[in-house]
Amino acid sequence: MNVLRRTPLLMMLLLAAGSSHAAGVNIGIVAPQQGNFAALGAQITAGANFEIQARQDSATVVDEPCSEDGGQAVAEALIAAKVQAAIGFLCSETLESALPRLKEAGIPVITVSARSHILMEDALKNGWPLFRLAPVDSAEAALAADAILKSWSAEPIALIEDGTIHGRELVGAIRSALEDKGLKPVFNDTYRPGQDQQIALVRRLKKAGATRVFVGGDRSDVAVIARDAQNEKIPLKLMGGDAMRAANQPVPLADGVQAIALPDYASLPAAQPTVQAMRANGIEPDGYILPAAAATLIADQAAESAKAENKPVADKLIGTTFQTAIGPITFGQNHELTENPYRLLEWHGTAFVPPTTPSN
Repeated sequence: MNVLRRTPLLMMLLLAAGSSHAAGVNIGIVAPQQGNFAALGAQITAGANFEIQARQDSATVVDEPCSEDGGQAVAEALIAAKVQAAIGFLCSETLESALPRLKEAGIPVITVSARSHILMEDALKNGWPLFRLAPVDSAEAALAADAILKSWSAEPIALIEDGTIHGRELVGAIRSALEDKGLKPVFNDTYRPGQDQQIALVRRLKKAGATRVFVGGDRSDVAVIARDAQNEKIPLKLMGGDAMRAANQPVPLADGVQAIALPDYASLPAAQPTVQAMRANGIEPDGYILPAAAATLIADQAAESAKAENKPVADKLIGTTFQTAIGPITFGQNHELTENPYRLLEWHGTAFVPPTTPSN
């Protein structure tokens, strides 16, 4: 938050809540303005307001309490402001209690964060106008299984996880998908995370004959496993999940380690005009800033198109391809992204980049 305070334009954007224009779309921005999630809320608000000012729309910023009973008040604030669409919504709890009322008002929501599969199932069953810019919680495992089947199917594979809920569920979903295709790992194990060394683990992997390993754990653990495998002269190709997008410390990650992760949006070609404009005004497009800008552009274009055709805004969100700063975005009939946003990336030097050679 200290960085935000040193950025004059960013502060101007954050203070633009409730501003109005003679024309344009009134878009609700729902994001935490205080508490533990305030920094993330500031990213959402800044990214959305940057796009709103560029498009000469108006913004209504509503504080998101991230509580089970807080969504109703959020919905009433959006309805009172007569917004045509709302973006943001960091927390599933807010959505669950806000969506029934927003359905009545015909206000569609684009969440940049909530990934719960059950939440979307409830939304579709109840006709709630929820659209998800974030990946569904099963997308990470789906792409990992696909990458393994494409590149590692001829190799002896191991699946290991750190015992956390996410690690266990991620690896379990991958294992199930692989075994459905007839690919059975030669080694499965739960390792102890946060250790200074993992020599015993890499030796067990060697004994099992594994040469390709998916790790459901933190980047720091993967880095230790990669280092110890190299020191023991055990040839292991490692792949992790989105948790690999973390600080490259205390053990640096070895080149060639792969990750199923969301891309660095600020590095995408489609993002460069927006990124340059933001940086020219002292805004570093970190975290949710670019996704929030993309969600705002989508809300603007859908609302304008709906107005021109006299249709509900939600109808224009389905099946339309929007060209955004994070790439082309299309929502299917299930209100989910039609393309899995995760990518197979490989660590080289200082960043994860698309692999330049086959992983096997």
